Amino acid sequence: MKPFDPIDILIVEDNPSDAELTIRAMKKGNLANHIFVAENGEEALDFIFSRGKFSERDKSKTLKVIFLDLKLPKVSGLEVLKVVKSTESTKMLPVVIITSSKEDPDIQEAYALGANSYIVKPVDFDSFIHAISTTGLYWLQLNVPPKVNG
Repeated sequence: MKPFDPIDILIVEDNPSDAELTIRAMKKGNLANHIFVAENGEEALDFIFSRGKFSERDKSKTLKVIFLDLKLPKVSGLEVLKVVKSTESTKMLPVVIITSSKEDPDIQEAYALGANSYIVKPVDFDSFIHAISTTGLYWLQLNVPPKVNG
């Protein structure tokens, strides 16, 4: 898939193993049609807002969901969330935090900034696969989103 094809899911994850597990879970649930993985917060923002190396990406092809880690290089997950939720054209995009942090301040701040969900990554492989595939099923097939102006 070329990076400018329509993307339904943006995974923002700097750990290649966790990104691969997330993709495997999506494939297991038949939800992996159009996925892009950003390896840091800066790349995620460039992708979302079609800038830098993604300047040719058609912003009218809106994302269905962003799976966002908190602990990211360059720009933190909380900063990505803040920018997405404070920008008129993207504030309605569902953002699901998927992180290893169980820290209450992280949870509180994520929801205060507009996170739609907060999931702590299970350590067990099967539990991780189940959590991601169930979450993907909900956000991609069951949830009815509002129209997003882009």
